[in-house]
Order: sequence, then structure tokens, then C-alpha cells
Amino acid sequence: MRDAGRLAAAIQVLEDIETRHKPVRMALKNWGEGARYAGAKDRAAVSGLALDVLRRRRSMGWKMGDDGLRAASLAVLRFIWDWPVERIAEAAVDPIHGIGELTAAERAALGTPRDLANAPAPVRGDYPDWLDPAFERAFGEARAQEGAALAARAPTDLRVNTLKTDPARALKALTALEARPAGLLPNALRLDPPAAADRGAPVEAVPQFLKGWYEIQDLGSQVAASAAGEVKGKQVLDLCAGGGGKTLALASAMGNTGQIYAYDSDARRLTDTIRRGDRAGVRNLQVRSPINPEPIKDLAGRMDVVFIDAPCSGAGSWRRHPDTKWRLTEDTLARRMADQDQVLSDGAGFVKPGGRMVYVTCSVLPAEDEDRVAAFLERHPDFARTPATADPELTGFLTRDGDLRLTPHTAGTDGFYVAVLEKSR
Repeated sequence: MRDAGRLAAAIQVLEDIETRHKPVRMALKNWGEGARYAGAKDRAAVSGLALDVLRRRRSMGWKMGDDGLRAASLAVLRFIWDWPVERIAEAAVDPIHGIGELTAAERAALGTPRDLANAPAPVRGDYPDWLDPAFERAFGEARAQEGAALAARAPTDLRVNTLKTDPARALKALTALEARPAGLLPNALRLDPPAAADRGAPVEAVPQFLKGWYEIQDLGSQVAASAAGEVKGKQVLDLCAGGGGKTLALASAMGNTGQIYAYDSDARRLTDTIRRGDRAGVRNLQVRSPINPEPIKDLAGRMDVVFIDAPCSGAGSWRRHPDTKWRLTEDTLARRMADQDQVLSDGAGFVKPGGRMVYVTCSVLPAEDEDRVAAFLERHPDFARTPATADPELTGFLTRDGDLRLTPHTAGTDGFYVAVLEKSR
């Protein structure tokens, strides 16, 4: 495909997302099924452009003085992908796939864009206006910077599985992919984001991945799992295990001692957990499926650690799922908050006296984070906050209450919130 075809295809995908309210992955899949002629590089370019428009739509629209999808797509090519204006103009007038000649206003804006410094914080930060009070509460005057960091492309982070190898050996196995230590945690590696139109590094094709040497897991998610503290020999329940990423991180930290139980209210989310656990060499894992009657009733009051990766808005993962920030509504947020209250109350029943509960969201919104913890503590006076970490590499990210808040701007991770709650003896 030529430039024109890739540009037209990306706009088609974006229109499908906007008019039919489809998730970006579904829209890209639908386009790909009708574009069998498109090669791997074409698909990477179309996907990359569509995702970058979703990440930066408000700021790009401001620069162009036009909030339409066409204008935002042109702006991404000029200001993010660094295409010269003439290359964009040539693509636009392509006789087969062109989207139409650039207007005088478009040429002017591509050459001399509006100054983003004068834009409101939600425009500079590329987030919806209705979330500005939440961002102001969480980040104050830095909220536009925080939003902009959430609109950047994300790296690929890996967690070295110490049940199978060590960071030095894993790093050597990934030399060809230019992996490097991610920082913050000794077992975390990182691959920088690919160029805008390129495919991501084939980390799952490396033989050592198939041997279980490492897992793909954002550094923030790894930090969240580390907040469980010393877990060797403990009884641990991952109450919202999902696909098992944090389950496996906890299992690795346990060194195949004690017992870890993985449960999720949706049995389908657990389908890969056993397979991934086998590949990782985990021998102390029990998967408890909700298909069975009362699958975790016998664990009540017995757990040293209950880990809750709570259902949330996903506002901390906008770098990877930028379409979700435009689909989020006040009603959806309210439902997630109710889910969080419920799962916290449910989790409390499994913690033994002296045990702890780790509450995690991949959100940066206080309503899902410290507000939910405060509401829980009002209902459960037998629990109290304790600092989420004592690791000197991480204590700089503690809030005044002792909880962890990680963001792309401050920590170079996805957005995460972690609170650790101890049950009195």
C-alpha cells in the first residue's frame, strides 16, 4: 500500500470506531478482513496511525482548528510522525486512494499550527472535559502533563520469571531485540516503543519466551504485585485474577512455596492461567473456577494476602487502549466504583487476622482509588492502611496516605494505584 491507501484506511477505521462505537481492535480486525492485500507493514502503519489519532485527537484538533478525524489524522502525520507537508499533500491527491486535496486552511494549519500552550488543560492533556476535575484533584497544575504522558506510545515491559532464569540470562536472550533493564525492579526489562509505522518487537517468538523465562507485563503492574510484600510460604488469594499476569508475578515471588489461589468471577478470563502457569514452572497454583459451586468458600478467614486487581475504568492504560478514554462515561465510572466497593468487601472476608489485602487499580482517578479505600475503611474498622512499599526505589511514589500512585509522567509506567490494608489481630 502507498501512503494514500494507509491514510485512507486509518480514517476508515476511525470512522468505524466513532459511528459504530466499536473498540479499536474490532475496527482494525474488520478492516483487515476486507483488506487481504495489505501486508504486515501496511497493517502496522494503519494501526499505528489510528491509535495515535485516538491518543492525541484533542491536541491535534486544536493545532488544526478542526476537531474532525481527517484533520486529526493529517496533524498526526505532520506533528507526530514528522511527515513534510508535501508528502501529506501528495498522499491526499492520490488518484486511487486519496482522501481529497488539502484545503487552504489545512495547508496553513499544517505549516503554522495553533499554539497548544494556550489550550485548556484537557486539550493539552488529550482527555475528556468531564474528567478535568478528577485530573485536577489528582495532579493539580501538572494535570495536562500527566494527560499528555498517558497519550504517548508505551514501551513493551517484560517480567523475568525467576522460577526459570535470572535477569542477566534473560537480557542476553533478548539482545537482538535491544532489551534493557527497566529500572525500579531488578527483574523488569524494557523494549522501547517501535517507530510510529513499525510493528512491535516479536518478544513472543523468542524461544526463551516459550520456555517460560519471561512474561509481558507493564512495569507498573509488576510494582503493584510487589506491594504484596514477602509472600514466600504464605497463603495468597488473587481474587480478580483475570488472565493471570499478576498471579504469575506473585507465584514467581513465592518461589513455589506456600499456596496461591487464582479466582475470577468470569470463568473465561481464567482459561489461559493454567497454561501460562505450566509454562512458567509454577507448582503451587490452584485455579478456582466460578463454574463450581462456592469455589472459594473454604478459603474464608485463612489468607495471609488477598490481592485485588479491581475492575476499573482503565484510565491508567490509555497509552495502550486510547479508545477507552473517549468511551468512558460517568455512568460507566459509577458502575466500576460499585464493583470496587463490592470486591473490597468480598475480599475482606478471606483475610485472616494479621493478614493484609492489596487493592490495585489501573486507574489514576481518585474516585476509584483513595475514595474507595476510604469508604471501605469506614465500613471495616478492623482494617487499617499500611505503607504500600518500603522499597527505597519506590517510596518516592507514595501518596500522603502511604499508597502508591504510578503514572507514565512520574514513573514511566502505566497508571496504577495500590493500597495495602492490614487486618487487626
